[in-house]
Amino acid sequence: ILLALILPGDTLFIVLRKQKLIFLHWYHHITVLLYSWYSYKDMVAGGGWFMTMNYLVHAVMYSYYALRAAGFKISRKFAMFITLTQISQMVMGCVVNYLVYSWMQQGQECPSHVQNIVWSSLMYLSYFVLFCQFFFEAYVTKTKSNAAKKSQ
Repeated sequence: ILLALILPGDTLFIVLRKQKLIFLHWYHHITVLLYSWYSYKDMVAGGGWFMTMNYLVHAVMYSYYALRAAGFKISRKFAMFITLTQISQMVMGCVVNYLVYSWMQQGQECPSHVQNIVWSSLMYLSYFVLFCQFFFEAYVTKTKSNAAKKSQ
C-alpha cells in the first residue's frame, strides 16, 4: 500500500500489468520530482504552463492505460499519439523557458532566475532526446522488424 501511495499513477498501472519499467520512466519521474521541489520555493514563471501541459498529457495517457487494463483493444496509433504528445510537451517546455528568459532580459517582472531556466531546459532537452529515442525504438524499429518478419 505504501508503494502505491508513493508511485505516480502511470507507474502503478505498469507495475500492476507486470510490465518492465524502462529507464526513461524512472528518470522522468525522479527528475520531475527533484525539479518541482527545487522550483516550488521560487514559484517560478512558466510553472503553470509546465503543470498544465503535464496534466493534459497524463489525462490522455491515464485514459489509455485504464482502457487497456479494462481489456479494450486500443489502436497502436493511439500509443504513438501519446508519445508524440509527450515529445511536443518537451519542445513546448523549452519554448516556455526561452520566453521566460526573454522576458527577464527585457526587464519585465518575471519571477524566475537563470539557474532555474538552465536546469529546466536541460531537463526538457534530456526528456526530448529520451522520448524521441523511445518513439524510434517502440514504433519505427519495431515496425521495420515486423515488416521484415512478414516478408520472410
